[in-house]
Amino acid sequence: MAAAQKALAPTISRTATRTAALALKGLFAVGQREVAATAASFFKNRADEKFIGVNMPTLRAVARDITRDIRDTGLEVALPLLKSSWHEARALALILMVKQFKKSDAKTQAVIYKMYLSNSKYINNWDLVDMSAAHIVGGYLADKPIKQKTVLTKLAKSSFIWERRIAIMATFHAIKRGEYKETFRVAELLLNDDEDLIQKPVGWMLREVGKRIGLETQETFMRRTYQAMPRTMLRYAIERFTPTKRKRYLSGLI
Repeated sequence: MAAAQKALAPTISRTATRTAALALKGLFAVGQREVAATAASFFKNRADEKFIGVNMPTLRAVARDITRDIRDTGLEVALPLLKSSWHEARALALILMVKQFKKSDAKTQAVIYKMYLSNSKYINNWDLVDMSAAHIVGGYLADKPIKQKTVLTKLAKSSFIWERRIAIMATFHAIKRGEYKETFRVAELLLNDDEDLIQKPVGWMLREVGKRIGLETQETFMRRTYQAMPRTMLRYAIERFTPTKRKRYLSGLI
């Protein structure tokens, strides 16, 4: 727990920084120019994003090496990596945080959750959100009272696009447990969002409600809101419907 607490300290220990620096150096050693170029093309939403050229399986292997070689939780390594300008370093940090969250006690999970939200400005691309929000934010809030879940309201109303995406993607954890009320609540808050990088995950999570909980449950929300939905959100949400039903929703005939 001591190491986890240090991860939230204003200053990062020199040992942790050196370990993070070595991890970053290792990423550059295995990075491939072609992979970096492909990633840059794939993530067109961020023209300023910098890539080393390391794929996800390699990042997960590096994460295993880090947690094997150090005695603490790995969070001191994660924090400086999360603040890196390199995309793969931030992804590695989030892999470490998710990995640690899943095996930690409640107190350490709370530290990781707070660390995640207090550094949300570095979780600044859609893949970084999608690999982490459900595990950390959704996982932490799963057994919490309703009043603590108001954090999702704050995130959904944020001017920072990636915090809004965190809000809806966090509800994926609840969906997997057969719960949908928070997904519907957050989706309604984001119903008029202009960004397609928000419209898509909202539609996706509504679709997951239909897939994992039931189409009838999904439609209790869809029938009430579909006419106000942006077209992208609607198309994502109704993807699993029959062709006839999709056509009716798109034509406004439900």
